[in-house]
Amino acid sequence: MEPLGTFEITLRILYQLSPVWVTLVILFIFSIAFKRRLGLYGKLFDSPIGMIGFGMVMFWVFTGIYGAMDMIVTHDPLAQLSGMKNKAPGTPLRNPEEGSYPYYLLGGDNLARDVFSRLVKGAWVVVQIAPLATLFAFMVGITLGLPAGYYGGRMDVFLSFLANLILAFPVILLFYLLVTPEIVATGVPNYMAIVLFLFPIVFVTVLLNTRYYTRPKLRNPLLAGVLVIAFWLYLQTVSNGGYLVNTPTFSLWGLPRVLDFFDIPGGILVVFVSVVFVNSPTVFRIVRGLTMDIKTRDYVAAAQTRGEGPWYIMLWEILPNARGPLIVDFCLRIGYTTILLGTLGFFGLGLPPESPDWGSTINDGRKLLSVYLHPALAPAFALLTLVLGLNLLADGLREESLKD
Repeated sequence: MEPLGTFEITLRILYQLSPVWVTLVILFIFSIAFKRRLGLYGKLFDSPIGMIGFGMVMFWVFTGIYGAMDMIVTHDPLAQLSGMKNKAPGTPLRNPEEGSYPYYLLGGDNLARDVFSRLVKGAWVVVQIAPLATLFAFMVGITLGLPAGYYGGRMDVFLSFLANLILAFPVILLFYLLVTPEIVATGVPNYMAIVLFLFPIVFVTVLLNTRYYTRPKLRNPLLAGVLVIAFWLYLQTVSNGGYLVNTPTFSLWGLPRVLDFFDIPGGILVVFVSVVFVNSPTVFRIVRGLTMDIKTRDYVAAAQTRGEGPWYIMLWEILPNARGPLIVDFCLRIGYTTILLGTLGFFGLGLPPESPDWGSTINDGRKLLSVYLHPALAPAFALLTLVLGLNLLADGLREESLKD
């Protein structure tokens, strides 16, 4: 077979990504049709910048999801095929097996792996870690930032000191320290996961308790059910091989293996915990500042006059009125996290060396960048477009939130 030309490669990639295009079109049609009923999300479709950013972000989200389902990948991203080392985009396989895709659409890397398939699988790595880690960081920052800003005093001084202590370290340096093998071997990331992953449970518990405090017949069974499921998921997340912590010098039993249905790979857990730990102090300071401003408003004074409790006021009066800046910062922080993940992968830290994440792929390709551009260019472009999309999405959300 002859190598594919640029036009043929483009058409084949577009066709291979057809599930993504179809899903995007359906999402946009329904979102635009019902945008007046969808709150701030619906208003996003009144902003051209926001729509472009949202489309770019959701393209990579759907690419990651369909890639994880093996619907759009053309080859195993870890498979090394003979004769395909550093081959140009569109190179046909020498002896393709029956039923296998006959081309490397974006060429082969220095280990003869398919760049296109690694690009798609790398999107799934980002989709797994960046949004969830940012969400957990927001849970930690909100849970600590609300009482610090509302109560002030010694609590505020103590929590602000801890946040400033963490922020005193350069972010990249702190990241490197947390994911180095020597620190991982001590079990420090596992201890951090045990503490940090409790905050979403605390947040949800307090949120439901304050919302249904006057309806105990509904509140009590609801809280019991939520707590059982939350703690089960918590133990699933922090337990690995039946242990919460398992180092050469110390072991702490976790969820029994019979009940532990999934284990998060050690590398992903370390990176996840590191992202949460590094981002939480910044979120804390933002929430604290917003709380100190909003608590002086008239509607907060009215809630206090009605006899509402402090946590009800924080979660149901102050937090909803701080949602605009927080949503914008959430989108921007996902972009920062994506860049940090790429940086860690580029330096070979955190995730396993064979991981198809974009940072590792760029690092593999940059060694021969003067000769072969394609292995590094594709993941670099993917990283650029995702972060650009998140920034445009944040701009659109900021623009629409200011109109409220």
